[in-house]
Amino acid sequence: MSHDKILPWPAISREELGNHKIFTLSRTVRRSPKGDREHAFFGLEAPDWVNVLAVTEEKQLILIEQYRHGTDCVTLEIPGGAVDRDEDPAEAGGRELEEETGYRPRQLELLGWVETNPAFLNNRCWTYLATGCSPDGKINFDPSEEIEVQLVDLSRFTELIQEGKIRHSLVVAAHDHLQRGISRGAPWVAEIFGRE
Repeated sequence: MSHDKILPWPAISREELGNHKIFTLSRTVRRSPKGDREHAFFGLEAPDWVNVLAVTEEKQLILIEQYRHGTDCVTLEIPGGAVDRDEDPAEAGGRELEEETGYRPRQLELLGWVETNPAFLNNRCWTYLATGCSPDGKINFDPSEEIEVQLVDLSRFTELIQEGKIRHSLVVAAHDHLQRGISRGAPWVAEIFGRE
């Protein structure tokens, strides 16, 4: 096994192949830092994403069910969406939660973020915990959205993943953020679970 330090590949050229609503497709030629080869890489530049683990005053998790065109099936997820240009991810989280469910949080706390797929995507997905959520907001679906809200006991979150009812990779990542917060005894654990 080589112990050489892995270095970035410098860009030689970049060509934009298409600019679409949710991503820009580009082709970038990069040279190995060892200088022995060049290779073309295709990438998608996309806005950051935000996911919200939203918990009601009654300690229920707010889930949404919607049809997803990429997989051609109905999925069970947590609220989320794209972060608008120059928008703070926390603001986007509160906005998406209200637009998709009609719920507004008393408090939002960052749980963590992941790179969605660094092989060809340049964006991040931010996960927020929204506590004290109440249904006093206004639903405002995008024209292409049809969403049903489901409230489930928070303890069912892990089971829904294990049963294959929740399959969205970024929702599974959000579950991991939640579990790591529980493991380290984050201050919100007592609030949402009623225990230290």
